[in-house]
Amino acid sequence: MRPSPQIIVLDAGGQYCHLIARKVREFGIYAEIRPSETYAGEISAARGLIISGGPSSVYDPASPTVDPAIFTSGQPVLGICYGQQLMAHLLGGTVTKGDRGEYGLATLDLDLTADPLFAGLGGPQQIWMSHRDVVTEVPQGFSVVGRTATCAVAAVAAPERKLYGVQFHPEVVHTSRGRDLLHNFLFRICGCTPDWDPSHRLPLLEQEIRDYAGGRKVFFFVSGGVDSTVAFALCQRALGEERVRGVYVDTGFMRAGETEFVARMPGITVEHAGQRFFRALAGITDPEQKRHAIGEEFVLVQEEVIEARRLLDEEWILGQGTIYPDTIESGGTAKSSVIKTHHNRVAGIRKLLAAGRVLEPLKSLYKDEVRAVGRELGLPAELLDRHPFPGPGLAIRCLCCDTDAPVLETADGWIIPVHSVGVQGDERSYAPVLAIDRLDHRAGTELINRLRGVNRVMAIVDSHQPIRAMQVQACALVPERIERLRTADAIVRRLCQRSGYDQQVWQFPVILIPLGTIDRPDSIVLRPVESVDGMTAQSALMPASLLTEISSELLAQPGICAIFYDLTHKPPGTIEWE
Repeated sequence: MRPSPQIIVLDAGGQYCHLIARKVREFGIYAEIRPSETYAGEISAARGLIISGGPSSVYDPASPTVDPAIFTSGQPVLGICYGQQLMAHLLGGTVTKGDRGEYGLATLDLDLTADPLFAGLGGPQQIWMSHRDVVTEVPQGFSVVGRTATCAVAAVAAPERKLYGVQFHPEVVHTSRGRDLLHNFLFRICGCTPDWDPSHRLPLLEQEIRDYAGGRKVFFFVSGGVDSTVAFALCQRALGEERVRGVYVDTGFMRAGETEFVARMPGITVEHAGQRFFRALAGITDPEQKRHAIGEEFVLVQEEVIEARRLLDEEWILGQGTIYPDTIESGGTAKSSVIKTHHNRVAGIRKLLAAGRVLEPLKSLYKDEVRAVGRELGLPAELLDRHPFPGPGLAIRCLCCDTDAPVLETADGWIIPVHSVGVQGDERSYAPVLAIDRLDHRAGTELINRLRGVNRVMAIVDSHQPIRAMQVQACALVPERIERLRTADAIVRRLCQRSGYDQQVWQFPVILIPLGTIDRPDSIVLRPVESVDGMTAQSALMPASLLTEISSELLAQPGICAIFYDLTHKPPGTIEWE
C-alpha cells in the first residue's frame, strides 16, 4: 500500500510538476500531486507543500491560484517559478513581465545565510530558468536572498512563517545544487522521515496492470523503441505471454535498419504501411497537423489489424508505451499547455482512453526510470541503451514549408523562415530559427534570452553556399526527402557509434530543413543533447574532429546544401524540432 503523502505538490500547470514529486520520492519521501486550488483543510495533514511552476501570469484573472489559507496554516510552503510569483502576488508583492526572458542555464548569486532552506548553498551556482514574468516587489516580511544577472528576485525567504520561493527550477538535473535545496526543505524545514522505497515500483506496476486489465487481453503496437518494448515485456510478465500480443507498423518513416531490427524481436510481427502514411500526410506542413495525421492513421491501421486478426472477437484493450513527458507535453494536466501532441494522444486514442480501453503502464515514469524497469525485467542492454526515437519517426524530423521564403540578414545573424516548436515559460512557442556563424553555446543562450520572435539558435558548420545565397523552398513530406534524411541519419549514427560519441549523449536527432539552393534544396541540422529524463536538456558539445568528419560526409550527399549545429537547450527549444 502507498503511505499517506508527507509532501503535496500543488499543480499550477507546469511542465515539471510531476518531476517535483518524483524528486521528492527519490529521497524516500512519499509525495502526491493535487490541483493547485485544493482547499487548505484537505491537505493539512501533509508536512509540507510545494507550488509548481506553470505557463500562466499571476496577474491574469483566469490564472491558477491556491487557497491563501495555506500561507497561514503553519505548514512549510515552497513556491517554484510561477509558485514563487503566485506566493508574492497573493501576499501583497508585485509581479510584472520582465524586460527579457530567461530560458535555460543561468548563474545564481545566493547570499550566505543561516536560513535552513539555503544552508550550505551560498555563492554563485548554475541554475535552470524558464520564465519571463518576475517578482519586482516582495511581500512584507520576505527578504531577497538570491539573484541572477537578469532576475533581481531569484530566491526569497520568510523563515519565521516557513515560506520560501525560488524563481529557478531546483527539481531539474541542470540546477547544480537543486537536490541539496530540496533535501533541506524536506528534512530541515518539513521534518520528513523516509517512508517510501522506489524498489517497490515493479510489483506495484505489475499489480496496476492486472487491476486495469482484469480478464481482458492486451494488444500492443510496438515501435521497437525502449518505451513500447519495456511496456510490452512488463505486460507479458504481469499477465502472461498468451494474453499479450504485439505488432510493429512500418510507417515508412523509420530509420535505416529499424524494421529489420524489430522483426528479430520475439513475439512481434510486422505490418508494412508506408504508402498509406505518405498518402495521409500529402500536402501537410504544419507540425501539429503532421502529428495528428500520423496518430489518426495509426488508429485506422490498428483497427484494421485488430479486425483482420479477429481481435474484436476477444475482450481486448490497447497497450501503449506512453511515458510522462509524452503526457505533459500533450497538455495532459488541467492547466498545462500543449507543447506538441504526441501520436499516442490524438483524438482517436483519447476516445479509447475515455472508454477505459487503453493500458499505459509507464505513463507516470521518465525515460531513465523506464530503462531501470527494463533492466529489472532482464531486457538486453542493446535495446535499453538505444537513443530515444519519436513515435512519428523521421516524419517530424523532416520539416516542410508552404511557400518559398528568403533568409533575412540581421545584426545578430540570419533569420531562417523555418519554424520550430519550443517551450518557453511552460508554454508552446512556434517561431523562426536564428543562424549564426560561430559554434558558441553561450552566444546561443544569450541571443535566445534577448531576442523576441525566435526560439532556437543554430550555428553553421559548413556549406556549399553562403547563407545569404540560400532560401527556404516550398516542399512537402515526400519519399525522396525522407530517404535523404534516412541516409543522413544513418551516416551520423554510424560515425558516432564508431567513435563512441553515441554513448556520451542522451539523444542525437538529425533534422532535415528545406534551406538551400535549386540543386541542393535541403540542409541538415545536428542536434546532440545531454539529458536524464527528457524534461530538460543541454545542447551537447562534440569533438571537432568528429564534427568535421560528419559534416564532410553529409555534404557529399546529393541534395544537401549546408550543415548546422543546434545550440539550443530545452527550454527554450524542445529536443525535437516538431
